[in-house]
Amino acid sequence: MKNTDTTKNQYAMQDPLSQYPQPKFPEQTQSPPGLAQDMSPKPDHGEESYKGFGRLAGRKALITGADSGIGRAATIAFAREGADIVLNYLPSEEKDAQEVVALIEAAGQKAVRLPGDISEESFCKTLVEKGREALGGLDIVVNVAGKQQALESIEDLTTEQFDQTFKTNVYAMFWISKAALPHLSPGATIINTTSIQAYDPSPILLDYAPTKAAIVAFTKSLAKQVAPKGIRVNAIAPGPVWTPLQSSGGQPPEKIPNFGAQVPLKRPAQPAELAPIYVLLASQESSYVTGEVYGVTGGNPLP
Repeated sequence: MKNTDTTKNQYAMQDPLSQYPQPKFPEQTQSPPGLAQDMSPKPDHGEESYKGFGRLAGRKALITGADSGIGRAATIAFAREGADIVLNYLPSEEKDAQEVVALIEAAGQKAVRLPGDISEESFCKTLVEKGREALGGLDIVVNVAGKQQALESIEDLTTEQFDQTFKTNVYAMFWISKAALPHLSPGATIINTTSIQAYDPSPILLDYAPTKAAIVAFTKSLAKQVAPKGIRVNAIAPGPVWTPLQSSGGQPPEKIPNFGAQVPLKRPAQPAELAPIYVLLASQESSYVTGEVYGVTGGNPLP
């Protein structure tokens, strides 16, 4: 496993091939949904490297999956850019979430913890309402949390798993967006999280890949619908990213040591590398961008 000591300065020019750890990684498995603190190497969410510039000063954001992975990286970045945050995650992820809360508060921002299962419609409505009340408003909605469990054959894919994957990845995005929209003002943004799997699906992700394709279409359709209200909707499509989602069943255990090696940059992304794109799409800097899907794929371009 190749590594460098450059992650403390994300802004210094450096070789992207060696900027972060490369395969091979240690063999490792966790029970879903997994914890970032139990991964080896531990993912970089920007804890030491991300520097804010006030681009989200005074904003109020709701972020799902905020305890680890991409959601955690976006949460840290948003807080350091001046936003107060409602964090959603599963109760079993509390240990990771506590670390994120401490980072938000260290940045001088408000952190509101609202753990719960977004695959339940009633909770999604409660999440938006309680989050809005706690922050005194809502400006940014970031749908990151997702379910991914690899299976080799359709014969092993149960209706229960298929249904739960769609509820977590697609229905929750719909429920949360629908509940939030009446409270969003012109200039507000919704950011969804799709995947390169929407365009280049893996055979082992037969339920996950179509949810990500649905997110692309939902994003583009909703963006057109709410544009007259001055609300923007965009999505980010990551390639392989080093998160607990992968080591807790998102990939077969035998694929973890070489995870990400197949892309042109020869490694998986670290969550910190996606955070600036979430910030861009949340900020006024992207005021003319809506209905777009931004790829962060390590060199495998979106069509």
